[in-house]
Amino acid sequence: MELSDRTLNVLKNFSGINQNLIIRSGSTIRTISEARNVLGTAIVDEQFPQDFGIYDLNEFIGVLGLVDTPRLKFRDEYVTVGDSVGRSKVKYFFSAEDTLTTSQKDITMPDPDVSFVLTNDTLNKLKRAASTLGHNEVSITGKDGVLSLSVVDSQNSTSNTFSIDVDGEFKPDVNFNFIISIGNLKILPGDYEVQISSKLITQFKNKEVNVTYWIALEKSSTFGV
Repeated sequence: MELSDRTLNVLKNFSGINQNLIIRSGSTIRTISEARNVLGTAIVDEQFPQDFGIYDLNEFIGVLGLVDTPRLKFRDEYVTVGDSVGRSKVKYFFSAEDTLTTSQKDITMPDPDVSFVLTNDTLNKLKRAASTLGHNEVSITGKDGVLSLSVVDSQNSTSNTFSIDVDGEFKPDVNFNFIISIGNLKILPGDYEVQISSKLITQFKNKEVNVTYWIALEKSSTFGV
């Protein structure tokens, strides 16, 4: 088996969410953060022949880079990563599932209270603003049919802010202020269809590749207040 560049990008991204990973037989890869507030699911091109656990995903990705055009051969307790001509190889042992932080299934998203498209350009602007202002939160509010994404310090009402208005769908007669941590926005580059529920959960669905994230909102979020 050879892993596509798209699958390698997914693995690299998921390593930023959790170093532990269990890949189940089939084509679906799931990860969940240790705090269990970020969950990611990707459907990849490959069909994995068995379940296997990885304790240090960054190390495993590094192993794939030790050989040219890595080819994977799976055994019960390990995988052999070899080059295309069979001159070099790495035997990499799997980790026991009970030592890993894992997710078994996706989240059933409640009916959304807010929906919008988050472009890659907008996300990058929010992250740059957060770095410049020293803030780590994005506030999502709606007024007069306009949805605003603002980089804020929710604990300091007099702090500097940066805002971008985007088109979105929400009930105009309901006040809300959804807060999401910038540090939890560990998502692949791209444009996303975003849904937000007052149950304090968000769904980010990539529009180009089959990757979806569920990210918990901060407890300071408000709805209908």
